Amino acid sequence: MSSCHGDTPKASLLPNPNILPPRPAGERPIIVAIVGPPNSGKSTLFNRLTGLRQKVANFPGVTVEHRMGKAKLKGHQEVFLVDLPGVYSLTPRAEDEQVTHDVLKGARADFPKPDAVILILDVTNLGRNLVLAAPVLSLGLPTLILLNMADDLAARGGKVDITALAAELKSPVALISAAKGTGIESIQQFLLGTAARLNAPPLRVELPILQSVPECRKWAANLGKRASYRPPAPPIWTRRLDGVFLHPVAGPLIFAGIVIAVFQSIFSWAKPIMDFLQAEVQSSGVWMKQVLPNSPFSSLLVDGVWQGVGSVIVFLPQILLLFLFIGILEDSGYLARAALIADRTMAKFGLQGKSFIPLLSAYACAVPAVMATRVIENKRDRIATIMIAPLMTCSARLPVYTLLIAAFIPNTKLLGDFLSLPAAMMLGLYVLGFVAAILTARVLKSSILRSKNTSFVLEMPPYRWPTVQSLSLRLVDRAKVFLRRAGTVILLVSILLWVLAHLPLEGGKMATLDHSYAAWLGKAIEPLIKPLGFNWKIGIGLISSLIAREVIVSTLGTIYGMQGNEPSAGLHAALHQDLSTAGALALMIFFAFAMQCFSTLAVVKRETGGWRWPAFQFSYMLVLAYAGSWLAFHIAQHFLR
Repeated sequence: MSSCHGDTPKASLLPNPNILPPRPAGERPIIVAIVGPPNSGKSTLFNRLTGLRQKVANFPGVTVEHRMGKAKLKGHQEVFLVDLPGVYSLTPRAEDEQVTHDVLKGARADFPKPDAVILILDVTNLGRNLVLAAPVLSLGLPTLILLNMADDLAARGGKVDITALAAELKSPVALISAAKGTGIESIQQFLLGTAARLNAPPLRVELPILQSVPECRKWAANLGKRASYRPPAPPIWTRRLDGVFLHPVAGPLIFAGIVIAVFQSIFSWAKPIMDFLQAEVQSSGVWMKQVLPNSPFSSLLVDGVWQGVGSVIVFLPQILLLFLFIGILEDSGYLARAALIADRTMAKFGLQGKSFIPLLSAYACAVPAVMATRVIENKRDRIATIMIAPLMTCSARLPVYTLLIAAFIPNTKLLGDFLSLPAAMMLGLYVLGFVAAILTARVLKSSILRSKNTSFVLEMPPYRWPTVQSLSLRLVDRAKVFLRRAGTVILLVSILLWVLAHLPLEGGKMATLDHSYAAWLGKAIEPLIKPLGFNWKIGIGLISSLIAREVIVSTLGTIYGMQGNEPSAGLHAALHQDLSTAGALALMIFFAFAMQCFSTLAVVKRETGGWRWPAFQFSYMLVLAYAGSWLAFHIAQHFLR
């Protein structure tokens, strides 16, 4: 049987053997670890305590993410908080569980042992969540136990005696609501007291080290009884809504309706802001050309940097709207139901239900999606999920799709205001990526990655109202990531492209685009891409987008922005010079299938332990993209004659 604690070989009453000597004050910042089971509100609490003073990073040597942030205390003191991966126990069975275990035990040479722990538990499921308390308290670190979702407990008739529970656990206990911010003052008091305890003798919390999961659960249940814990009544609205959302017929139809509404809203709501940003980028570019002297530097600044980066920033409103809707669906508890609906389909294609969560996160970015596959125990299932994750339509594809759809697809209404042709086209591309992913999974799981099917177990959270703060922090974080990428990767590519588009020097003058190094690269691959309806200028964009998909937008913005002496009349109009509607459709299909993201390939290499699987992934996706584009171009040419 697996151990509740996971480290002690036999039952005993022992203090933690890994306590470090007291640390001299001021040697390093105070570090407090936030620990808790998944869906306990751990990240919500972290966001509330740190606000925007946080960053996401990987632990060195592994692909497990953690978040570090500063919490400002009274008297202008600061404490560093680390949000560790959610775990149900400290018995490490997966990479993320191992990281949480090692950090709390002080077993990582690259990360200091925390000075204290905040253990957050879902008070509406206290019996199950308390199983984690024993191994955490046995570490001997100052620990504050937070019983989250106190408002939900009270609203549904539950109760708990926190004084009795604190006496049983020999540790402070507080009732809070991380979503509403109630009870947070107890955390301030605990954090302020942490500094005073740094040079005190270490705590020696003695708890029974229970050896089996059933005994752990029994211990937790008895502890709840001694604390007069009364579980809340099952949420009535959760049962009623699940009866509709999880209905075998109505459920999938509602899910499809929500998806259609989201994509229609992305187009209709974001358009005014996008039009405003595009007009500002163009007018400011004209003004800069008038003010700056005619020189290579001004050309680099306006045509290279401003046109390149500005052409991508225009799409920020759509990306933020997409993440707003995803955040609402996730925080409300609906996405867990969507996972259950999708599991019925995925099982038919050889994928287990646990693959849904990584594939869902791939709609944001394939990099964290590949990392999220570590929750899949079966190695073959995990590799199959990694191989298809980049086929899901990530946010980097959104600027490419939006640019081409706006330029070539007429704004025709299909179902009144509910669905337009551009929104249907965007939805079709998302569906195409998903269908390609599950069909590829079927091929892989019936051949080189064949394995037995496993059951899908997913904890269903109750329905909750998303909070403005949680959604706002999510959007600010995504905006920072997008703008950071625009300010680094896209900026560097834009500058490099400008240089390649103006060299070599001809008689002391900069080369024209047609005779530049950039043109040479594009024309070198033009024979390969001409059957797809692409010319050498599109070829330059395809080469640059290998770094990141959305770079093609800045590349085309730079190319068309520097043609002639007058500012570009607009990227949409310029694209019509070199692309037909059939070619535009083929280009969208190419981006739906091709692996154009070096970051993803690097993470796949780390996750699979070599270049074998990344090379296979890049190759099969490139073949799929080329074949799909060729078919799309020739079929569209036939029907658009």
